[in-house]
Amino acid sequence: MKLVERYVYPKTTRAKLGGLRHYTVDGEERPLPSVTTILGETKSKRDREGIERWIQKVGKVEADRIKNEAANRGTAMHKYLEDLIRGTRSMDLTTLGQQAQKMAEIIVERGLNDVDEVYGIESTLYYPELYAGSVDLVGRYNGKISIIDFKQTNKPKQREWIGDYFQQMGAYGMAHDAVYGTTIEQGVIMMCSKDGFYQQFVIEGKEFQQAKHKFLGRIDEYYNRMDNNSDALVRGDQ
Repeated sequence: MKLVERYVYPKTTRAKLGGLRHYTVDGEERPLPSVTTILGETKSKRDREGIERWIQKVGKVEADRIKNEAANRGTAMHKYLEDLIRGTRSMDLTTLGQQAQKMAEIIVERGLNDVDEVYGIESTLYYPELYAGSVDLVGRYNGKISIIDFKQTNKPKQREWIGDYFQQMGAYGMAHDAVYGTTIEQGVIMMCSKDGFYQQFVIEGKEFQQAKHKFLGRIDEYYNRMDNNSDALVRGDQ
């Protein structure tokens, strides 16, 4: 696996606007909402109710603890993977850090060994005037330029549970194609549970195109909601 400077990815800043993550990109007139912001704000009623039922079941304090621990573990795992790809080593001797390192090593052995060229790590991608986001890796996987995302999970996932992950891949693929003139046709999710169970999901072909179309629908829904909220504020609605 070698680093190849094939594309020049923009330098950006991130900020919260109205509590929602946005990116400031040079050349764009206004901050762009993140891909995860769009997905989060347009979750289906069914998904939102499922989250609420889980919070009620375990309690808010425990739910917050689980979410924060998972987020910290994921951040540590991503940091270890990024350093490893760049040829450096990070050391975290905490229990969570050691767990994240083992998860990262499994991802390297089971997934990253099939990546022979890396074009971007933790790089910002944006679709002009619409959205932006930080992609874990852009590289050549099994001979195809791919969007690659690393995921930590508390328990194994089934394919039908991770539709938003696939739409995230589609969003990054569309953004890369729009700015760099590529034709990315594949996304790869490399996932490891805290117990060391590895899963890999490849999305391509018709399924990848469907994920893109679904995300385009989420973009429309997001901006329609933002417009309606702005109109309500002007009217003074509560």
